Amino acid sequence: MTESEIKILRRAKIIALVVVVALAILAGRTMMSRASNARALEAGTAEQAKVYVKVATPVIGGAGTTLALPGSLQGEVQSPISARASGYLKRWTHDIGSRVAKGELLAEIESPEIDQQLSQAMAAKQESEATLALATSTRTRWEELRRTGMVAQQQLDERRGAEAQARASLAAAEANVERLRQLQAFKRITAPFAGVIIKRNVDVGDLIDAGAARPLFILTTTDPLRVSVDVPQSYAHLVKVGQAVTITQGELRGKSFQGKVARTSGSIDAASRTMQVEVALPNRDGALMPGAYVQVSLPLAAGDGMVIPTNALMFRGDGMRVASVDADGRVKLLPVRVGRNFGQSVEVLDGIQGKERLVLNPSDSLAEGDQVVVGQ
Repeated sequence: MTESEIKILRRAKIIALVVVVALAILAGRTMMSRASNARALEAGTAEQAKVYVKVATPVIGGAGTTLALPGSLQGEVQSPISARASGYLKRWTHDIGSRVAKGELLAEIESPEIDQQLSQAMAAKQESEATLALATSTRTRWEELRRTGMVAQQQLDERRGAEAQARASLAAAEANVERLRQLQAFKRITAPFAGVIIKRNVDVGDLIDAGAARPLFILTTTDPLRVSVDVPQSYAHLVKVGQAVTITQGELRGKSFQGKVARTSGSIDAASRTMQVEVALPNRDGALMPGAYVQVSLPLAAGDGMVIPTNALMFRGDGMRVASVDADGRVKLLPVRVGRNFGQSVEVLDGIQGKERLVLNPSDSLAEGDQVVVGQ
């Protein structure tokens, strides 16, 4: 082997050694990179496996809340005006929207039957008066005859009885005349109180039947008004007479009206499980109209029960639950019984002690015994 061949062989060995060393370094680097990636993947998987939650504790009593309920405005006094006398409507003097004073004429009814009955009753009264006068003079003469012994006592008693009967007949005739006069006065329909006519159901020439179901007019007051509200049973015991109330109407943006609870029914309706409440509302400027739909805001004082956020509740097939986190980060599902709903919070009547850490916005997959991490 020549010297040049030896040099070439030596160079080849050096190159092979360099290649082997480079491959070894590259393999070691690859192994280290894979191990590092595996450790990072394991750490990331463990981190992602952790469930972070936010918690809240129950509050005793909570803050006072406001109960918003729909209501309907109505005049403090509202009455249908009906007729007591039958006949034909002769004329009406006021239409819808008219403000009338107490005793002001609203309409007149023409009733010739009542006029004829009154004339007959007056004639019967005159006849009874004449009969009584004759019976009185007869009784006086027979008393004089009795003193002289010309007539028997029985005959005098008969004349006295006839006078008493005539007197009773006259009293009956006078009562009938007075009845018909009062009935005749009902031909004039007047306002029983000052207010506004909100409905007129008749026109000239209509046949008016006394005691008919359809009234002639509907009259209401506009100041003050009253608002009827049905309060649910769970809040009924918190509503008191004299309590301040705020009234709003959607069409009157930016305006609110202050009233007071005037009266309550004091009982729960068995069908709707609500208590009727009436609110007195001043309306001196006439901004509100009877019959309008309004929102009634009843401020309610805080109770002595426990209150939790509404988003802590879990609705499961076996009932309502809350998720409590213990000191070790384990989840425990607690059945609860709720009371009043305040919107963003709810009253809990049973199921918690008051010191629990309750998970907010729990996921549907959260189960008993899950490990969680409480976030800040």
